[in-house]
Amino acid sequence: MKTVKFLPVLAVALVLAIVAVSNLRSAASPAKDSAETLKQLEAEFMKAAAEKGSQGYMSYYGDDAVELPNGAPILQGKENIAKTIDFLDNKDNHLTWTPVGADTSASGDLGYTYGNYEFRAKDKDGKPIVEHGKYTSIWKKQKDGKWKVVLDMGNATAEAAK
Repeated sequence: MKTVKFLPVLAVALVLAIVAVSNLRSAASPAKDSAETLKQLEAEFMKAAAEKGSQGYMSYYGDDAVELPNGAPILQGKENIAKTIDFLDNKDNHLTWTPVGADTSASGDLGYTYGNYEFRAKDKDGKPIVEHGKYTSIWKKQKDGKWKVVLDMGNATAEAAK
């Protein structure tokens, strides 16, 4: 008789243990997956900028984004940042970048990427210009579950990274 009363309690305990273990696994894995996700998003971000210019670039920014441009004042808000990105609409201008590293918070809703960039353009006389630099982007998962850049900064370097 005692065994029959014990079985329902054991079954409930077993179900609770399975649920707890699966929650621990799903809580631990987003951070590992998300760092690689952010690197992949960087590649998609760069492709959108190359194919669609400023509109493709800005599609990866959150509405409340902040930009810290090299040698210029802080820009707050996607609308203000967009006013400075129209140079990407010139087909002679090519901005490329490569993430070197990425990481995310334990909660999986905030992360960063950093790496190197190269900007190729032509001056007013048609001569090629090449600028190199490094960047850091802070990404935040939005209410709709999509990652967006909420803070971006870059600074020029004398030569390309090796």
